[in-house]
Amino acid sequence: MAKSNKAVSMFTARRHGQSLLAEMADLLHNLAKSLYDPYRPELHYMRGPGPKWHAKHDPAPAAMNAVPVLARIRVKA
Repeated sequence: MAKSNKAVSMFTARRHGQSLLAEMADLLHNLAKSLYDPYRPELHYMRGPGPKWHAKHDPAPAAMNAVPVLARIRVKA
């Protein structure tokens, strides 16, 4: 609905004799605004998998896979 209102207002603005220079300035302003938009959602929302994902998909730690081995220890008495 908002898009159609914008289109109507742009049409009426042009109909009332908006100059070519004003239209070009508006175009350049909108282009610069869209090219240099500081909003970057990937910096805020896309941070990678969380702890639940890692608990489910990561392999068990190496300490859990270790096999106990008997070793000979020399003790000086």
